[in-house]
Amino acid sequence: MHDVAITGSGVFTPPHTITNDELVAAFNAYADRRNAEGADPPVPHSSAEFIMSASGIGNRYVMDKDGILDPDRMFPRLPERPDDAPSLMAQMGVDACDRALSRAGIGAGQVDAVLCAASNHERAYPAIAVEIQDLLGSQGFAFDMNVACSSATFGIQTAADMIRAGSIDRAIVVNPEICSGHLEWRDRDCHFIFGDVATAVVLERADLAQAPGFTVESTRLATQFSNNIRNNDGFLRRTRDAMDDRRDMQFVQEGRKVFKEVLPLVSTHIADHLADAGVRAADLKRLWLHQANKAMNDYIGRKVLGRIPEPHEQPNILQDYANTSSAGSIIAFAKHSDDLAAGDRGLICSFGAGYSVGSVLLTKR
Repeated sequence: MHDVAITGSGVFTPPHTITNDELVAAFNAYADRRNAEGADPPVPHSSAEFIMSASGIGNRYVMDKDGILDPDRMFPRLPERPDDAPSLMAQMGVDACDRALSRAGIGAGQVDAVLCAASNHERAYPAIAVEIQDLLGSQGFAFDMNVACSSATFGIQTAADMIRAGSIDRAIVVNPEICSGHLEWRDRDCHFIFGDVATAVVLERADLAQAPGFTVESTRLATQFSNNIRNNDGFLRRTRDAMDDRRDMQFVQEGRKVFKEVLPLVSTHIADHLADAGVRAADLKRLWLHQANKAMNDYIGRKVLGRIPEPHEQPNILQDYANTSSAGSIIAFAKHSDDLAAGDRGLICSFGAGYSVGSVLLTKR
């Protein structure tokens, strides 16, 4: 059995930002138009204060801004690409992979496996991962996987297990998330939640690694079926009628039920993982949590540590990126891990639809 290290991470940030004020202005213009047409029940206004209070989100990055902020449209314009052009997810993913490879100090040709782990894939086949593998020029094999918001942690365990077993030496887990294509921007209760991004991490046999990075001490995964967070469409929709879609084809959640059921599930999962690994909560220098909602993260942090976490112990990126599904915890890890010293421990944890929860216990090399 081989030890495994995460030696590089990378984040692709889309070119366009939407602030809460911009989003609210577009949504309220849409609401006014619908109400003038006699909407029953009337469409309530949104506000920047409501969004921040409900989520902790202040901004989001998106691949298309104009379509989302057009009150007559309210969804992104993501045109079809010709078959001989890279897909949008692959383009985003390759950028994140290049950044992660640079941090790891290795070339794409040294990578044996590419796992594209994301909530929504642009197409069913051929696999986005195989396209990314081809664009990178890496060797071996590639495949897609989907465990919703936990896709990244599930991908990390999958890659780490293959490296431990000796079937491969190196892998990239890449998480391109075009959440804007699945969000119902016309629904006040959720129109602010998601943004777009792509992340990637490089995993290697520890004895082959050149960069220090983090040793993967242990991983733990769990699933429990629930329909309280769902998307009944399944693929990135390219064209649709702006007013007549089935609502359940976009992101849908029963927010109160999710809070009530997911928070104890995640807190217990982390506590059990730490106990089985022989690690005390007080030994953790950092929690890189899934970035869905600030109140959820604050609750989990208090339950795990037994006190209110200091900002540096549980970094949030929600205010800048919004919820980016599987990529959120990896953004937090990529942007808030360089300051840790050798021997410091941290834990990546993601959770979401499924329900699914995955945790990765790390020690700085």
